[in-house]
Amino acid sequence: MSADCCSSKSTELEKLARQADQRRVLVIVLAINAVMFVLEFGAGIIAGSAALMADASDMLGDAVVYAVSLYALARSDRWKAGAAMLKGVVILGLGIGIAVNVVLKIQSGVPPSSTLMLVFGALALAANLVCLRLLTRFRHQDVNMASTFECSRNDVINNCGVLVAAGLVWGLASPWPDIVIGGLMAMIFLRSALRVIAEAAPQLRTA
Repeated sequence: MSADCCSSKSTELEKLARQADQRRVLVIVLAINAVMFVLEFGAGIIAGSAALMADASDMLGDAVVYAVSLYALARSDRWKAGAAMLKGVVILGLGIGIAVNVVLKIQSGVPPSSTLMLVFGALALAANLVCLRLLTRFRHQDVNMASTFECSRNDVINNCGVLVAAGLVWGLASPWPDIVIGGLMAMIFLRSALRVIAEAAPQLRTA
């Protein structure tokens, strides 16, 4: 009886420690994404870059995602599945918003500032690589943390896209690289949203 009690207590302590570790990491990446949203979105407006503003919107979405993850972290599997579903819906909304912004950029036809795109795209990439490294070890623990890792991985892909667009805008003096990368980022958002929703829906029904 005593051995069983100690074993149970050890398991619970391990679970609580893991949750505390997750919470600390999520707070850090939440802060990073909130700060980067303000910086990058402002730069995107000044630069007139659809790709940069899309990347910044992703930062805002991630800040919301991490806040939801923190809320669901110590709750039941149903809450975690619900949080993952909400994150999928947020990602879906961002994808639609980015697509609309790309259409507006096509209508304006003005090349963005490649210098600002390079500087803030590189800064965002560095920030997201830090977030990705922090989240990697938690990605297989549950659907909530798996969807959080998915968001951070998408950020790194988007950042690389912004840097590619910046180089092409500089080399071609054309708005089209920015438009194309912005469009691709919208597609990544939509694909990721559908994947997160598809993974969360069965767990939400059975939890």
